[in-house]
Amino acid sequence: MRKKIVGVIGGHRCTVEVEQLAQGLGKKLAKVVGILVSGGLSGTMKAVCQGFKAGGGVTIGIIPGYDKNDANKYVDIVIPTGLGLARNVLVVKSADVVVALPGKAGTLSEIAYCLQFGIPVVSLKSWDIPGVAKVKTVRGAVDKVKQILKRGLNGN
Repeated sequence: MRKKIVGVIGGHRCTVEVEQLAQGLGKKLAKVVGILVSGGLSGTMKAVCQGFKAGGGVTIGIIPGYDKNDANKYVDIVIPTGLGLARNVLVVKSADVVVALPGKAGTLSEIAYCLQFGIPVVSLKSWDIPGVAKVKTVRGAVDKVKQILKRGLNGN
C-alpha cells in the first residue's frame, strides 16, 4: 500500500504567529501522515518541516533551484528542480491532501493547481476560496486531513 503524503503550503516569509502555527500543525500532522512535502525553503515551509520532524515524520522539499543546500535544515529529502515557481505544480501533485497556511501569490497558485487537479485543500487562516475547506484551528485542519484521507479523496 502506498504511503500517504500531506502537503503544506504557505509564504516564504511569515510572522512569529504563523511560524508557531506551522510548527504546531507540522507536529500534529506527523502523527497522522508520516510524510510531508513542501517547497522546502524558508518561512512557513521551514516552520512546518521543523514541527513535522519533531513529530517523528519524514520531510520532502521540492525546491525551485538546483542547489540542494538551499533547502532548510529540516528537509530530509531534497528534490532540486531548477524550475523556479513552476515547481509549485510538483509540490501539490506529490500530495494526497494539501493544507494552506497564510501566503501570497505563490500560495494562491498552489491552491489553484490543487483545485485544477482535484487535490483536496484545507485552508487554515489562508485564502477563502470556493472549493477549499476552511478551518479555524490546527485541530480542525488535522481532523479534516484525517477525514479526507479516510475517504480516499485525492487527485492522484
